[in-house]
Amino acid sequence: MAVKREEELYEPIKRYYEDRGYQVKSEVKHCDLVAMHPLKEETIIVEMKKTFNLALLLQGIERLRINDHVVLAVERNRRKKGAHNQRFGDLTELCRMLGLGLMTVTFYQTKAPVVEWLCEPGDPPIRGARHRKRERLLMEFRERSGDYNVGGSSGRKLVTAYREKALRCAYVLSKRGPSAPREVAAATGFARSGELMRTNHYGWFQRLERGRYALVPQGAAALEQYRDVLAEWTLSCEL
Repeated sequence: MAVKREEELYEPIKRYYEDRGYQVKSEVKHCDLVAMHPLKEETIIVEMKKTFNLALLLQGIERLRINDHVVLAVERNRRKKGAHNQRFGDLTELCRMLGLGLMTVTFYQTKAPVVEWLCEPGDPPIRGARHRKRERLLMEFRERSGDYNVGGSSGRKLVTAYREKALRCAYVLSKRGPSAPREVAAATGFARSGELMRTNHYGWFQRLERGRYALVPQGAAALEQYRDVLAEWTLSCEL
């Protein structure tokens, strides 16, 4: 069941901390909940929202200026599918990177709410560096001949390194006519030209017979559409 107001999160969280020996008070200097443990001499600030949003995150960062232990608390709505506030894996990693704790409260119709820790204040990030993705990023950057896209755009066909290679294969076929993959590879400098034409991801090539490919009208149209992408390369291409 979904809560109607963020205040409904308070009682379950208060009960959670009181069960662990904390003294809890609400709305202390604009903090939603403050819990203090008399023996541990530990103070925890909890900021609550129905869903995880930027306002909650900024509140948490601001509270870190006055206390080391800050927890963000949101409802875990079991019925929501695909909502941004349900991407708890990514949100947990974000909180870990910032030094914040993150807990959820799940409400039920027939039993008491359940408080669950996703990360505690000060937990280190657990997702290591993605070395393979970084290498693919660098390779893609290096293999593009120029900058033919507009950053931030969507719904447009991107000029990737793969598309550039496909365009070069198409250009060779447009000049030489039907050719063998090894001939196209020699002209483009791309050893996997045969695999690219065989896969035919863009629908630009036609296999006439074994080891022989031709350019179809869609490929010729692509050469015209992306002629600026090929402009510099064709100057150095010897056909």
